[in-house]
Amino acid sequence: MRRQDRAEWDSVRWHNREWLAPWEATHPEPSEQPKSFGRFIRDQNRDARAGGGLPWLITERNPATGRRDLIGQLTVSSITRGAFQSASIGYWVDGRQAGRGIAPMAVAMATDYCFGPAGLHRIQISIRPENAASLRVVEKLGFREEGYSRDYLHIAGAWADHRCFALTAPEVPQGLVRPFTGTATSVSWSGGRLV
Repeated sequence: MRRQDRAEWDSVRWHNREWLAPWEATHPEPSEQPKSFGRFIRDQNRDARAGGGLPWLITERNPATGRRDLIGQLTVSSITRGAFQSASIGYWVDGRQAGRGIAPMAVAMATDYCFGPAGLHRIQISIRPENAASLRVVEKLGFREEGYSRDYLHIAGAWADHRCFALTAPEVPQGLVRPFTGTATSVSWSGGRLV
């Protein structure tokens, strides 16, 4: 992500404030102010440079303008190396784009990148039990349920339970994109965007 993405980011997030509110992480200390966009970008990019995360924008080519429009975000976070070789994935998609297979494709592409060039062994996705749309994403992609975590993450102002799903590289030797789409797709990371 880049500073010049701010106007588009603000617009998409504003249009999706009600759509995303039930799933947004919040700080348990009410006095903690939300991060500014600039600080958010700095933190995300610093984490990426340190090898702890991969922040990606989800974009789609607009046929009318020829440019790529922001329609969501996917972040690979908590990358742990050594004997663990694991990470977590979190994502959101513009509510106006929901139901088009964008989230499953983004998760498939990110997982293939993590299991391929990034050399990770395991990916975890944690989802609130009432988030039916995200539960469909992991179901479509074949993530297995591993358990239920009480008070897992502070969401929308309260501690929330989550269902935990995971996948390991040996479970998908051909990756996720090929089985999901029926075609092979090369996945790369370009300027914070999945391409």
